[in-house]
Amino acid sequence: MMQNNPGTWEAIEEDVMVEDQLGSLSELIVYNDDVNTFDWVIESLMDICKHSFEQAEQLSMIVHFKGKAIVKTDSFNILRPMKDALCDRGLSAVIESIKV
Repeated sequence: MMQNNPGTWEAIEEDVMVEDQLGSLSELIVYNDDVNTFDWVIESLMDICKHSFEQAEQLSMIVHFKGKAIVKTDSFNILRPMKDALCDRGLSAVIESIKV
């Protein structure tokens, strides 16, 4: 019977599977534009991303001055409806995968 030691393919495959599960986070990024008001961005971040007023206000300032901000980090499946809802409100938002 083959033992599962660190040098076997089974052990390597298991390590890769665990890394894939842990590294499956994504970032929801909102970009600055010249159309949406601060109030609208803040309201959208509160409604869709469930941020507090203070957090949404700070993120809107970062978006304004830096050109973009990471507004949420989670799995792609959680972020996708948020991105779609932000885009439906006229905001520029994308999802980028990150490796943890």
